[in-house]
Order: sequence, then structure tokens, then C-alpha cells
Amino acid sequence: MKRTGASLLLTAALVGAVVGFVADQLLTAGGRPTFTPSLMLPVLLVLLGVIIVVLALPIRRAITGSGTAPVDPFRAVRIAMLAKASSIVGAFVAGVALGLLAFLLTRPVTPSLGSTGAVVAAVVGGVVLVAAGLVAEHLCIIRKDDDDEQPGPDEPGFGLSHHD
Repeated sequence: MKRTGASLLLTAALVGAVVGFVADQLLTAGGRPTFTPSLMLPVLLVLLGVIIVVLALPIRRAITGSGTAPVDPFRAVRIAMLAKASSIVGAFVAGVALGLLAFLLTRPVTPSLGSTGAVVAAVVGGVVLVAAGLVAEHLCIIRKDDDDEQPGPDEPGFGLSHHD
């Protein structure tokens, strides 16, 4: 598994920003109020980030040898994939919230403090989830063993048999 790259996170945030801005644009064009995320959204994003890091800690303890149980590679991969998905979702949600904020700030009317605060809180929650996902992914990295290498062309066990 490859680690989550900055380009993937930036792409998710950019797509999210476009979605957020266009969604508010379409809502106001249709005569509806702009979208304001719930104040529970950032709370849930931060809570999810905490849970992911807590799930990754036993893996790190097992890797470093400070734990009593051996490393379960399947569990480590599952938690690492959850962490990767969480960081991508966090980047997307932060991007959507940034798009909503950009729409609010580009209007001729000053937005209310309540809607702006909820959008800023969603940005912060998304960023916290990205950071927690990246930390948890780092905690789940299992060092590559020497015997994981595939035999090369000059090593026995590779290529055609001399009996052919």
C-alpha cells in the first residue's frame, strides 16, 4: 500500500471546493437559502479522527515491541486503509466547506456569523480528520522484512530451470 500523497489530498480538496461553491450557486439561483453544515459535522469529524488514532495505537505498540501481542498484518492494513480513506474524506469535506465559505464571502451581502462559523468549523473538522488520518496511517506502517524481496534475475529460483 502506498502512503497518502499530498497531490491526492489537494485534488480531493479542490474537487470538494468546486462542489461546495457550485452547490451554493445552484441553490441561490433556484431561490433557496445557501447550504450551512450542521454544527455536529465538525464534532463528528474530530471524533472520527480520535477513534482512528486510537485504533492505530495498538498496531504501533506491536510494531515497536512495546506491546504484548504480535502484529496482525491484516488488522494493520485495515486500519491503514481506514486512515487513508478518512484523510481523503477529510480533505473533501474541508474543500466543500471552503467552497461554501468562498461563496459566502463573495456575495455583496455580509453573511451571518452563525452560518460563517458553522462553515469555518467544518473546515477545521475536515483538516483535523486529514491530520488524524495521516498520523494513524503512519502509526500502522510495518517495516519491510528482508525476506519479502522477490528473487532477482541473478538469484536462484528465478527464470528457467537448467533442466529445460
